[in-house]
Amino acid sequence: MNRKNRLIIAALIAATVIFGLVFIPLAEKPSQTVNNPFMLIYSADRPIYRFFQAVQLSGIFPDSKTFVDARLRTSEEEVLKDFSVIDPEDRLALESIVLRHFELPQAYQVKEDTLRVGFTEHLQRMWHRLKRPADMPVEGSTLLPLKEEYVVPGGRFREVYYWDSYFTLLGLLASDEIALAESLVKNFADLINRVGFVPNGNRSYYLSRSQPPVFSLMVKALEEKMGKAYALQYLPAMEKEYAFWMDGANEEQLNGGFRRIVKLPSGAILNRFWDDDDAPRPESYQEDRELAEGLPEEDRRKLYRNIRAAAESGWDFSSRWFGDAQRFDQIQTTDILPVDLNALMYHLEHQLADYYNQSAQFDMARTFALKASLRKQAMQQVFWSNGDGFYYDYDWVKGEHTHIPTLAGLWPLYLKLSTDAQALKVARVLEHDFLKPGGWITTLHQTGQQWDAPNGWAPLQWITYQGLMNYNQKMLAEEGAERWLLLNEKVYQRTGKMMEKYNVVDTSLIAGGGEYPNQDGFGWTNGVALRLLEEGIAVELQPMQAER
Repeated sequence: MNRKNRLIIAALIAATVIFGLVFIPLAEKPSQTVNNPFMLIYSADRPIYRFFQAVQLSGIFPDSKTFVDARLRTSEEEVLKDFSVIDPEDRLALESIVLRHFELPQAYQVKEDTLRVGFTEHLQRMWHRLKRPADMPVEGSTLLPLKEEYVVPGGRFREVYYWDSYFTLLGLLASDEIALAESLVKNFADLINRVGFVPNGNRSYYLSRSQPPVFSLMVKALEEKMGKAYALQYLPAMEKEYAFWMDGANEEQLNGGFRRIVKLPSGAILNRFWDDDDAPRPESYQEDRELAEGLPEEDRRKLYRNIRAAAESGWDFSSRWFGDAQRFDQIQTTDILPVDLNALMYHLEHQLADYYNQSAQFDMARTFALKASLRKQAMQQVFWSNGDGFYYDYDWVKGEHTHIPTLAGLWPLYLKLSTDAQALKVARVLEHDFLKPGGWITTLHQTGQQWDAPNGWAPLQWITYQGLMNYNQKMLAEEGAERWLLLNEKVYQRTGKMMEKYNVVDTSLIAGGGEYPNQDGFGWTNGVALRLLEEGIAVELQPMQAER
C-alpha cells in the first residue's frame, strides 16, 4: 500500500472513531472506504453498489446529490433482497425500493419575504433561517455531525461548506452574531483536530478533499473582534491544517507533484488542488459517468481526479481548469498551480509565524516567517505577468502561465502580497475587462460553466473590493461594490430572495451554468452584502412587496 493510501485510510479511520460510524476497510481502495452503513453503497466492492449505480443513472432524482443525502432506514440486506427481484432498469420499481428503505432529504426552500421588509432586515433575518443546531449522530446518514451550531448556504446545500463559511462569518460579525461566528470556527478546529483537515463539507463523501484553506482567515477575523490572546487557542489546528496541505514537502526525492504540492525545477514548492480519489463523485455520479463515457480506464480515472480537484478549488467548474477553454473533458486541474490557493497558503504561513511569536516559540516563528517569505518570492516569479499586468494561474507541466484572466488574480492584493505598481496594473485590467453592469465578472470566457462569464459571485466581489482598497484604489473598489449591491437589491425586490450567483452582464437575467439550477438562500451572498453595507457602500432601496 502506498503512502498516499495509508494517509487516506488514517483520516477515514479517525473520522470513523470520532463520529461513531461503521468502518469496513477495503485494501487499496481507500477512496471507497465505508465509514457508515449508507456509504457501503459507494464501494464498487460491495454487492449493493449495483443498486447505487442503478438509482443514480436512472434519473429518478434530477439532482444526484439527493440520493447520497438520503438516510438508509433499514439494512443493506433488505435493500438487496428487494433489488434482486426487479429489472435494474425499471425506474418505477427502483423508486419504490428507494421510498421503502430510505428517508429522503427535505429540500430547503427560502420563502419569499412577504412582510415588506427592507433589504438589510431580510439579510439579518436569514441567519435564523440558515442556522442549524449541533448535530446528533444518525445511523445510516452521510452527515458528519458537528458539535456546535452552524450556517448552511441554502437550497440543495444542507450541510456546512468550508470556504463558504469564511464569507458567511464576515456577515455574522457585521451582524454582531459573535457567538455563531465562534461556533463556525470551533467546528472547523474540531474537524481539523479529529480528521486532520477541513473536508469540503460535513458529509462522509467529502472526506477525500478539502476546499480553499480559509481557516486562518476566519481565525484572523475573530482575532480582530476578540483579541490575539483569544485567537492563539487555534494555533495547533492551524499547524495541523498546514501539515495536511504540505504533506510530502519534506521528502528529499520529491520531484514534480505529490498530492497537494508541486516542486518546481527552481526548487520552490507551491500548492495545487487535489483529491485522494479518482472515481466518479457520489454526489454527481451520473454527470461524471456521462462525461467520461468512451474514455479508456486510465483516462477516465485521470478525468475523475481532475473533476474532484476542481471541486476542492470551490470553482466547480471554470475555464481556468480547462486545457481548451470550451471543453470540459479537457479539464486539467492537477496540472495547475492556482494563484488563490498559494496566496491563502502564504497567509497561513504568515499567521503561524505571528502566533508562534506571540506564544514565545521563536524558532517556530522564524521557520514560518521564512516559509512565508520564500512563498511570496516564488509567487511573484511564478504567477505575475509583467507584460499583461496581472496574476495568472501557472501550468507547472507546461512551465507557463495559463493566460486565462480570472478574479482569482485578486487574492494577492487581498492578502497584501503585491507591490503598489503591480496593484495599479491589476486595477487597470479590472476596470477595462472585468467591470460589468452588475459588478465584477468571474472570468472573460463564456463556457456555460457557472464559474465563468457572465456570472458574478459574492466571495470574489469581496476579495476584489478589499484587494483594491488595500492599495488605495477606492473609487474603482466602490464602483464595483455598488453595482453588485444594487443588483442584489434589485433581484431581492423582484423575487424576495438572495441568490448563490448573479448574471452581472445582463442584470435582468437569472444566472445559470453548472450542474444544478441557481440556488437561493444564500449564506455567503448574505455575508458579503452585509459586510459591504457595513462599509457604507450602498444606500438601501425602499422596501417593496416581492413579486408573485
